[in-house]
Amino acid sequence: MSSRLTLLVSALLLCGGCKVTSDIGKPCLLVKRGANGSDSAPVTQSDLAPGQDFISFGALDCEDLVCVKDANMETQVAENGQVIGYCSKACVEDTDDSALTTDACAVTSEEAQAQVKERMTCRALLLDQQALDLLRANDRATYRAYFGDNTSPYFCAAAKPTPTTP
Repeated sequence: MSSRLTLLVSALLLCGGCKVTSDIGKPCLLVKRGANGSDSAPVTQSDLAPGQDFISFGALDCEDLVCVKDANMETQVAENGQVIGYCSKACVEDTDDSALTTDACAVTSEEAQAQVKERMTCRALLLDQQALDLLRANDRATYRAYFGDNTSPYFCAAAKPTPTTP
């Protein structure tokens, strides 16, 4: 029994020093619902509106299948014309206004761009909670087609720059 306990304690101590990595901030390709509704299609520049966030569910490049291109991110395009964003995940709203990065949205991916890494936070993308709840209540089938089982507008994304006043 004591050898098992020693082995277990040793394993726990070794893992205690392990760094947990996440793909938050790692580059990914944006996708949208395909023409037949069941597959996915690439997002191209013509699908984007200037100055708006874009969230893509079903991005296979990301462990949580969520890829984001925030409104302040310069549009980058892959060789096939598909827009490049960065991996994200759902999170709980950041209540500390003084901190731009929360533990839930910490960027540990070595592939993450510095401009994204420096501004990562948990924030609402596209809609606020009230609008999302209203959409879900009024038309569950359409809501599910666009948002799946997601019930929160909060995702890890680069914070909007604070406007400077002269």
